[in-house]
Amino acid sequence: MANAGGAWDNAKKYIEIEGAKGGKGTETHKACVVGDTVGDPFKDTSGPALNILIKLMSMISLTIAPLLEGVDEWEFWYYGLIP
Repeated sequence: MANAGGAWDNAKKYIEIEGAKGGKGTETHKACVVGDTVGDPFKDTSGPALNILIKLMSMISLTIAPLLEGVDEWEFWYYGLIP
């Protein structure tokens, strides 16, 4: 998500600075402004938050894995599911 937000932001800058695809005031520029509006939250909040969540889930799974190593009976496997 952080990469996608950065790409949308850079696309708008490319059109504004380089004048690509007709420059400012064109339909392409208007679309890039909308993309930048959506991309800023991706870049600033969603991406970093997901990185932390992925790291947390990895650490929890690596911590719990040794506890499950010797389990042969999986009669109550569904206890871990969210109801």
